Amino acid sequence: MSAAALARRRSLITMPTLSTTRSQLDRGLAIIRDDVLRLGSQVESHIEWSVHALRGHDLGLARRVVDGDARIGSLRFKIETECLDCLATQQPTARDLRSLLAAMHMAGELERMADHAKGVAGISFRSHEMPESVSMTTLVRMQVAACKMLHLSMDAYVREDEALARMAADQDVGIDELYLLAVSQALDEARTHNGWLELATYCVWTAHNLERIGDRVTNVCERVLFLVTGELGDYAPNQPIRA
Repeated sequence: MSAAALARRRSLITMPTLSTTRSQLDRGLAIIRDDVLRLGSQVESHIEWSVHALRGHDLGLARRVVDGDARIGSLRFKIETECLDCLATQQPTARDLRSLLAAMHMAGELERMADHAKGVAGISFRSHEMPESVSMTTLVRMQVAACKMLHLSMDAYVREDEALARMAADQDVGIDELYLLAVSQALDEARTHNGWLELATYCVWTAHNLERIGDRVTNVCERVLFLVTGELGDYAPNQPIRA
């Protein structure tokens, strides 16, 4: 066998085929998607626990949220590292590239939501036992709405569903309305109940954190829309769905 023929044979043996490269990229994307969903699930639990801890003055549950924040941060950086590895070794293009860029951005947004939940949990260590007030009831409604919105955004991500992403983002309007209601109720309670000013302040802080979570879920939805449509931009509620 000539030297040239031997070299060609060796190149065919060592050179990865297109199908091999595609399967490696698919495996990498699947791992990243699963990790983003796992991060979303953990963040959703932290949001729920933080408000339940505040409402029930459950310092053990509040501590669970605070201590778990480091694990969420580690998972965020794991996702970003996986995305960078795929970018460096697989050279993705088109939709695959958008998927990696979206996942990196979404991981950061999810980690920041966990920071807001940690802020709510931290209030439990500063406040006296929170009374079952009207504003507290509204805060629970905000928490439920935020968790539902986040859950929908993760469904939209895994399904790559534009309509579902828009449906999730539209729910931020309701969270904003509940935020204004909670603040108004807290201020009314501070005026009508002696000694409630500090508690009303904590309610306002909690409402602010939950409202910011809604904004960050909207950012996640925008990245899902980018993944599906290739278009970047701020989302405006009730925009028509692309044909």
